[in-house]
Amino acid sequence: MQADVRELTVFLEIARHLNFRRAAGALGVTPSALSHSLRGLEEKLGLRLVHRTTRSVALTAAGERLAERLRPAFRDIDDALDDLNTFREAPVGKLRISAARVAIRLALLPVLRPFLEAHPGIEVELVDGAAFVDIVKEGFDAGVRFHERVAADMVAIPLGPRLRSAIVATPAYFAKHPPPKAPGDLAAHDCIQFRFSNGSRYTWELERDGKALEVETRGSLTLSDQVEILEAALAGLGLAYVFESQVESLLRQRRLVRVLEDWCPSYPGFFLYYPSRRHLPPVLKAFVDFVRART
Repeated sequence: MQADVRELTVFLEIARHLNFRRAAGALGVTPSALSHSLRGLEEKLGLRLVHRTTRSVALTAAGERLAERLRPAFRDIDDALDDLNTFREAPVGKLRISAARVAIRLALLPVLRPFLEAHPGIEVELVDGAAFVDIVKEGFDAGVRFHERVAADMVAIPLGPRLRSAIVATPAYFAKHPPPKAPGDLAAHDCIQFRFSNGSRYTWELERDGKALEVETRGSLTLSDQVEILEAALAGLGLAYVFESQVESLLRQRRLVRVLEDWCPSYPGFFLYYPSRRHLPPVLKAFVDFVRART
């Protein structure tokens, strides 16, 4: 007996999330129904595809092989269905984008309102992805990152304006600690740290008059999200290295104070990236064309 498409779809969703509850939510079914479908597929194939315990879910070697073979086939099916959009006056479907939370706030949300107004048949799903993911493997149409972090086999286009960093803390913090006048003064401050998904810490990048510095800072708090770093700074937990556009209104309200401003030049902002294909899915093409027209 052969597996049906529904069972294979369930298996791929489990392989993508490695979590029955999240996979069930993505498919709009109950976890028990998902588990039943997987058992049925495994019985038909006579192979265990997923190791599952009360604490973890992992693919077996057979499951890994099946997922690798199915992903491109299902992408071809999705592309074939997307091609039907050419018979419509406007593209219809879902656009899935992976981006860090700060990129969603600063780069994506400002462009989505006019985009969705212009394309009412498109549904956009933004997935907070602070960790770097393989957008093709994980079923995303596109991602948002800084250009230097985009894989070489991807197409990348600017999304939003240039960015500038800002070093800030609360007035209460500076009432207890003299504001730094030069980069070397940061060594005497409690600097909120940012940790990448690979475990490394971000080194603060400063530049003035063509002189670039990478400053190793110290601090008692480490976070992995820029939005949380800003919230920690507002709570008086130390100096934060954030994006200028995040704090403009807070600076005007004097809730934060900026230091070393002349050491914070502008640089290219976020980029939308997507797989290099000869024919883009119509929904993705509509978004790419919209972004290009605004730059």
